[in-house]
Amino acid sequence: MSSKKIYVVRHGQTDFNLKGVVQGSGIDAPINETGRKQAELFFQNFKHIPFDRVFYSSLIRTRQSIEKFLTPDMYQEELSDLNEISWGDYEGLPMDHDENQYYLNMLTKWSSGELEHKIGGGESPIDVVQRLKRAMDHILSTGGNNLLICMHGRAIRILMTLLLGYDLRYMDVFRHENLCCYELHVEENGSLILDKYHPSPLKKTAPIS
Repeated sequence: MSSKKIYVVRHGQTDFNLKGVVQGSGIDAPINETGRKQAELFFQNFKHIPFDRVFYSSLIRTRQSIEKFLTPDMYQEELSDLNEISWGDYEGLPMDHDENQYYLNMLTKWSSGELEHKIGGGESPIDVVQRLKRAMDHILSTGGNNLLICMHGRAIRILMTLLLGYDLRYMDVFRHENLCCYELHVEENGSLILDKYHPSPLKKTAPIS
């Protein structure tokens, strides 16, 4: 087994998450009090890992969520290619019945293979795949044995299909919660294997079954 490990974590809770308001790459919201508690618990649970590279999106909620790992001697990099999907005209709207139905219809289109479908002014899953490929090519080129990547829910679902070779139509099989973490290792041939899913640190850790 290769010694290279990758930990992909979602940001902590924001008030937009709490209120059920759509939050994509166009909403630069900070984490809230619960998010700060999640971030502290995540740090306590993972501070024993000798991370030598930390990457996060250009949205403040990701950097805040892993801030305690960002010591002066830590290699760290902000990458906008790790940003959440842009929900375009949908961003900032409360998830009422009509908006939820629109969202569910869009997920149905994606799961049926219409992966270029997007909200007006937003991105499609195909758009996000392209920039996540750029991000991962760059991240893996920097070296290091233990990499921490902090990003966003929908983007994580898309990234997992990319890293593990899943059909993009099935992205929703990958669940996510605030400060959840996907732990992977890199095989000698370069392929990635998922070792464990760590739920929100306010819950108990559970292995992938």
